Amino acid sequence: MKYVALLSGGKDSCYNLLHCHRNGHELIAAASLGPGHGKEELDSYLYQTVGQDAIEFVARALDVPLYRRVISGTAVEQGSEYGGRTAEGRKGTLGDETEDLYALLSDVKSQHPDVQGVSVGAILSSYQRVRVEHVCRRLSLTPLCYLWQRDQAELLSEMIAAGMDAILIKVAGIGLTSDHLGKSLAQMQPTLTKLNNLYGSHICGEGGEYETLTLDCPLFKQKIVLLETETVIHSDNDFATVAYMRIKNATLEPKQSQQVEVAVPELLDEEFSAIRNVVAESQKSAGPSTSSAQNPSGSSSRTDLGPRARRIGDWIALGNIHRSLENGSSDISLEEEVRECFQQLQDRLREHSMLLSQIANINIFISDMTLFGSINAVYVEYFGTSPPARACVAVNLPSPIHVVLDCVAYADHKPADRQALHVQGLSYWAPANIGPYSQAILVDDRIFVSGQIGLIPSSLALPAPPSLAMEAALASQHADRVVQALKTNPGGGWDGYLQGLIYWLVNPGDITHLKKAHEETSQGHAPTLFVAVKELPKGALVEKQVLYHTGRRTVIDEDGEPEIISKSPTYDECSLYVGDATVSWEASRYESGGPSFAIIFGKGTSDWSDSCSQLKAVQLLVPIFKSTLSMRMFYNIHRTPPSADFKDLFGNEEPAITPIPCSFISSTKQDDWDYALCIVSA
Repeated sequence: MKYVALLSGGKDSCYNLLHCHRNGHELIAAASLGPGHGKEELDSYLYQTVGQDAIEFVARALDVPLYRRVISGTAVEQGSEYGGRTAEGRKGTLGDETEDLYALLSDVKSQHPDVQGVSVGAILSSYQRVRVEHVCRRLSLTPLCYLWQRDQAELLSEMIAAGMDAILIKVAGIGLTSDHLGKSLAQMQPTLTKLNNLYGSHICGEGGEYETLTLDCPLFKQKIVLLETETVIHSDNDFATVAYMRIKNATLEPKQSQQVEVAVPELLDEEFSAIRNVVAESQKSAGPSTSSAQNPSGSSSRTDLGPRARRIGDWIALGNIHRSLENGSSDISLEEEVRECFQQLQDRLREHSMLLSQIANINIFISDMTLFGSINAVYVEYFGTSPPARACVAVNLPSPIHVVLDCVAYADHKPADRQALHVQGLSYWAPANIGPYSQAILVDDRIFVSGQIGLIPSSLALPAPPSLAMEAALASQHADRVVQALKTNPGGGWDGYLQGLIYWLVNPGDITHLKKAHEETSQGHAPTLFVAVKELPKGALVEKQVLYHTGRRTVIDEDGEPEIISKSPTYDECSLYVGDATVSWEASRYESGGPSFAIIFGKGTSDWSDSCSQLKAVQLLVPIFKSTLSMRMFYNIHRTPPSADFKDLFGNEEPAITPIPCSFISSTKQDDWDYALCIVSA
């Protein structure tokens, strides 16, 4: 795609251009924001403003037009989110410096209507990324962020090896002095590495330790030569000198053209390569698969449960939300059907003084994946910044229903109660959102991770030719990287424990291969479900959906004071036999009560109430049943599912129940269950 470069003149913004080139994008313009006339630097939360006196030379060296704008706004919104979570939040905040970027890129787009992308050199700053992505979304531009979440030591080495000639033009970190100004990255690498080892300083300056100016890089048509500079000392103390280099005179000189060679990180980390290898070896041993024929195209008939809701404390779950069937199967458009579902969600939430923006996780079940784009077009209207985590799959819904929703929401009392990871830029890290959802939402120490399919992050394409092994490895790596990124965000620092896991697959025969990889490569135990459904987004073969808990628990110490500790949940499993039926369960729970996740698997023809009696006799399951918020009832459409009356299991306080038709259900230890009850407890 054609793109504009957001230029600070520093190493990161210029090095990202090499990766844009490596990925086939075409640079057509540059854009930069800086202080007004007579000001050399601003204390901006968002932009690097030092070195702006040389930015014209950088653009000329790249041989592209430069668009500039003065920063007039300030950091009005300083939180981790920008713009608000409601649909109105898509507009932005008047007077914020982010809106200067919106105005700048609007100017670029008016002059270059064919521009589609924006190069952004963000490595670690979620504050910067969130705001740039907010602007890009409003202008229908794709952020290109190939440095995002890269290891900084590796990145600095790669910059030097690629021929980046960048010098320090500002220092503001411990161990750095004015003597370091003007030194190149290659000269400074030993010092920066030493300071990282001693004090934890960011090697690439992500903590504001230093700023740089790029004098040459392989994409430059000419190189910048500094003729006259001046050192300006802001403050000089024992802790950290703050000083910068003023560029008083510079010129461009001819240079020999350079071949653009840039290191690209391996697609898979070592532990996820192991998943790919196990799946591939399992497929090789099994021979050609013919299992796809087992997945029927017929529809299911479970509409008898109706919409359900349950609230426990600050949590509320809504289940089986679909169009009304009271007036028969009258024809309505898909758009009307989706809007009716969201109207039901809004009405139910308002009954509990809650909003759509407080939904933490939503699952969308649709009758055909060809409807995915049209549903998204309506869906996006209901959310702003940090939309819910989400999974979307196609299942055999009964006619005339095309859409079924279920969700859980949390009544957060202040912005910090809810944390989101909503990355929308192309990178090597993990896939950008292919719909209006966040990669993960953290509320009340529960982490809902969106369903992950095996997209290649830099292109958002599935592996070609199709590969279950590669898709499974990528989906697992994406889920892991999402959780790891949340840990390093503001408010992170927790250990994190897997509480529940669902593998959605298209071909029932592929479950065998995924189970082998799961058994050989998984770390720790958690309730796990393998289920075959009709279709997955983009024609994927597998989608992985996980639920984590931070592990943070409040206990009373020896002095009677509350103390936050890290504790892993307890995993339990067992099988029961009721007549000719088998009932097996897996549970992840905290012994002192609190959030739990459980899956109950069932097979056989014995009476459902007898199975309930046996389950309710299991003491450790009783508190889970009493506090169940949501239950997804997976059932094989070829078998007789459990009774619609779940009072035998939950009493009068039934949870939000959503029936999900599928063609095959498996646990880690047994295949071909009749049903699986997936339980989320408060």
